[in-house]
Amino acid sequence: MHNYIPLVIEQIEAATHSIGFSMGSDRACGSLLRTLAASKPGGFFLELGTGTGLSTAWILDGMDDKAKLVSVDTDEEAVAIARQYLGKDGRLDLQVGDANDLLDDIGANSCDFVFSDTWVGKFERLEETLALLKKGGLYIIDDLLPQPNWPDGHSEKVVDLRESLRNNNELTLTWMSWSTGLIVAVKK
Repeated sequence: MHNYIPLVIEQIEAATHSIGFSMGSDRACGSLLRTLAASKPGGFFLELGTGTGLSTAWILDGMDDKAKLVSVDTDEEAVAIARQYLGKDGRLDLQVGDANDLLDDIGANSCDFVFSDTWVGKFERLEETLALLKKGGLYIIDDLLPQPNWPDGHSEKVVDLRESLRNNNELTLTWMSWSTGLIVAVKK
């Protein structure tokens, strides 16, 4: 794929900064998402936690023309930025709503790629999220290294999550102490 920063990333970053949104994915994570997305031609992609669309843009940049991405977030103001810059892409279904509802609507073994950048799918309803993956499907999470916006007690939740994933016999995973702290897992 490309070894550049898409212009839309810079535009979304500026818009993100203008509304004071501080939870957007960083460029290192985005570049990895783009590369991993390219490994799933024609795939069905799910993003839990659109934010302003930074990671969404990276995923789209790696997807081929036949792939489809569904992305959901509860923050209407943030999603409005994603919609402004990415909404015309026919491969993308941007939704404002509760990720729990979306998880209930997607069938098991249907996703080739899940990026969870919110509580749901990471700290809540993990098993249901992992059940969405097809064999060979990718599960990616970030923000696993200490962040300035973490609430009290969050470090323990991260440790528990890492242990849970590490002990899941259906996954092969890699922990990366890089970017904001990532785990990339593949369903066996």
